[in-house]
Amino acid sequence: MLALRLARGTHPLVLLRRLMVAAASAGIGFLLLSALGHALAHPEQATGSAVRLLWCLVPIVAVVQLAVAVARTDPAARTQPGLSSVGLGPVGMALLAAVSTAVSCTLGSVFALVAFLGLRGDIGRAPYSGVADMLGAGHPLPYAGLLTLLFVVPVLSGVTTAVVLRPRKPAPGNSPEPSRPAAAEGQPASASAAVSTGLPWGVALTAAGIALGSYAARTTPASSDRLLPLPGRLDTIPPGVVGGWVFIVIGLVLACPGLTHLCGKLLASGRPGALRLLSGRVLQEESTRLGRPLGVLCAVASGVLAATQLYGTALDSTGHRPFGPLTGVGAALVMACATATVLTVALETKGARSDTTAALLRIGASSSLLRRAAALRGVVMLAVLAPISWAVAELAALPLSSR
Repeated sequence: MLALRLARGTHPLVLLRRLMVAAASAGIGFLLLSALGHALAHPEQATGSAVRLLWCLVPIVAVVQLAVAVARTDPAARTQPGLSSVGLGPVGMALLAAVSTAVSCTLGSVFALVAFLGLRGDIGRAPYSGVADMLGAGHPLPYAGLLTLLFVVPVLSGVTTAVVLRPRKPAPGNSPEPSRPAAAEGQPASASAAVSTGLPWGVALTAAGIALGSYAARTTPASSDRLLPLPGRLDTIPPGVVGGWVFIVIGLVLACPGLTHLCGKLLASGRPGALRLLSGRVLQEESTRLGRPLGVLCAVASGVLAATQLYGTALDSTGHRPFGPLTGVGAALVMACATATVLTVALETKGARSDTTAALLRIGASSSLLRRAAALRGVVMLAVLAPISWAVAELAALPLSSR
């Protein structure tokens, strides 16, 4: 009840972000229910139904990441003196943010259920002919399985939000010291650590993932039974290719904070003006917080580019797509969630720099300078990460498209 009362008095932008989480939850809820409907309509294709359900793990992770990012920017997650006086300290506020996130996701799941039942014809109208077979129209629904699938995303989002926002005690010896060079230059130790450890490990894991995928694609016979369907000329993906993509995703997530810090360092190097200095320092300070969502977005973009290339191969060779429209829905959902997460984290970093921004405005910095610095940061990161995503996609898809 308290979460609902706080939602009524929040800013419209905060409500918009919560509605965005609800919409994403509705999308993945519909995909999960579609997998259930396919299993009901085609009991002889148990493997295909399991594969559809397994592919839903990717959008589930994207939706949970977006929900956690929105919860971190929610004003209700911050400790307030009025609520602290009634016993809602840091732990209570983390639980309150988790409940708010679960409520938003539940709202989306309810909307997905209504849309699913409406398309199946279970709510007073005939089923839509185009999706009736896909959703298992005319077959009774198992209520236990229905509720289980609907509550997967709300439970995962709420638990993950509570874990991420839980109060942490600072480790002894980690307090900043004025004599340290990183503190003197305005560069946090975490950002420097990201350059020294995260970037090499990320590059190594990405290269290992590409090598593993290439080796598995070339050594696995095309007629063997493999793990997952692939939208290309192959009917299934070798398990080694799946493992390779897992390494690629982890590598990009580890490498992007270091790349972000390195871009900021290059921007601020030499004899920079106010524009380059401001852009570079912000990138260095926010490299860890902003780099990880950027790494996820790069991994998603690489996957979409690789899948697009393989889809084109399938269209040229067979003239039809191996999957139906739900594949596009899932890909669009993952891409939208990854992009929205990056934008949400960017808003979070902007709010964290509000005191610094106010100080810059007081000493005479213009608003146009701040806007141009933000635009420069975006252009630089796009110029660096777009070619990396394209190269990873080409290298990962090359052995698969050549089979």
